[in-house]
Amino acid sequence: MSTEDYLKDITEIKDMMNKSSRFFSLSGLSGIMAGIYALIGAAVAFYLDSIIGRGYLILNSKLFYYILIDLVIIALLSILTAIILSVRKAKKNNETLWNSASKRLLTAFLIPLITGGIYIIIKISSHHYGLTGSLMLIFYGLALVNASKYTIGNVKYLGYIEIVLGLICAIYPGYGFWFWVLGFGVMHIIYGSLIYFNENSKSS
Repeated sequence: MSTEDYLKDITEIKDMMNKSSRFFSLSGLSGIMAGIYALIGAAVAFYLDSIIGRGYLILNSKLFYYILIDLVIIALLSILTAIILSVRKAKKNNETLWNSASKRLLTAFLIPLITGGIYIIIKISSHHYGLTGSLMLIFYGLALVNASKYTIGNVKYLGYIEIVLGLICAIYPGYGFWFWVLGFGVMHIIYGSLIYFNENSKSS
């Protein structure tokens, strides 16, 4: 066997190991859609605040529950879209969607996210609203960085950006809404677009 054959075999083995340990069926289009949902949801929240709010949230107020519903809808739409597009991409690539790699990815992503969600709920219950946007960005960023070990590697860069935005937001809590829009809306669209066009360039 020649040296070239050895190198080819090693490359194939590395590719197989990489595919078995990482989940590659995430779609860039799902990131774009998540960003669009976030922008639409932010516009709805802004409108609701302008007609029934006072420029700030009060626990158990009508505006609080409306915005909570708004956030839940954004999250559900983003998750549903990600699942649908991932299923489609997995079928296209002849891959299994629910495998050991996707399980590790989900676990790594959810641990920081759920922890952050519980902490945010505790803070809100204590009537500490000021850093809600900042905490959402930081814990979401940590979840992305943690999950990046099991999926497309450059997801971690989006995570880093979200963390940095969250920290800056903590310095300027009065602009939390706009940092949220930037992090969850604009950055998702930019990142998703980069991934989407990269996918298309590879397939063409």
